[in-house]
Amino acid sequence: MPKESDLYPSESPTALFGFELRRLRKVRGWSQIQLSKLVPYSVGTISMIETAQRSPSEEFARFCDEALGAEGALVRLWPMVSHTAAPMWFRPWLDVEATAESLRTWQPLVVPGLLQTEDYARAILSGEIGVTPEQIEDQVTARIERQAILKRAVPPLFWAVIDEAVLHRPIGSPAVMAAQLTHLLEVGRTSRVTIQVLPLSACSTTGLGGGFAIAQTQGVFDTAYVESAGVMSRVTERPEDVSVLTYRYEGIRSEALSKRESLELIKETLQRWTS
Repeated sequence: MPKESDLYPSESPTALFGFELRRLRKVRGWSQIQLSKLVPYSVGTISMIETAQRSPSEEFARFCDEALGAEGALVRLWPMVSHTAAPMWFRPWLDVEATAESLRTWQPLVVPGLLQTEDYARAILSGEIGVTPEQIEDQVTARIERQAILKRAVPPLFWAVIDEAVLHRPIGSPAVMAAQLTHLLEVGRTSRVTIQVLPLSACSTTGLGGGFAIAQTQGVFDTAYVESAGVMSRVTERPEDVSVLTYRYEGIRSEALSKRESLELIKETLQRWTS
């Protein structure tokens, strides 16, 4: 379990909820065991939520709020961590991503969500059939909030491989694309983010069926998020699934340009969107 000094409520809504839950419990002078006897949840569940390793359910917030006499404080915090703007099948990945020590992703179609600018994300999300302006803004906000993990004092190691076509595919306006590629250059020069481009000249077909991401955290099984046509996307920690995706990722990465070469290609392509 992380030391209390290692927990930062400003890192994410989930961390804030866990921090507040622990604070309220300690005000009562209770241990996690004592709290577990008053709510229908195990000590393990309480511990994981207090350390931001799992998001609380609405029922959890309500039970703990009542047991701790918090006068609605936890219930009011819960909407911030409910991921209501995200599809149901994507919500488990948000918890995994928020606590990952390393992330690897492959994207053949668009810039990975963790690297998208606000305008680029808005342009992509606006393409969903039947989506309302309010839903778009909620989803944009949720996507940008996810990126807070890359701004931590010690962010996860993040390796992103993108297809060269992503740099040329018009999303929004030329100004949106120029800002997005500029952002990739800025983030890609940081020490814990590696962006590699799979060049069209590689003639590679591996991974063209869809993007995916793999998360690693010490002490737990690796978890993967697999994209497809939306309703079929899923999160899995089955070792056989993650193993297949790991081999696929390494196969794709072996054909990609180096970090330095990739940033040079992004810089060259940026001129297309600014000329």
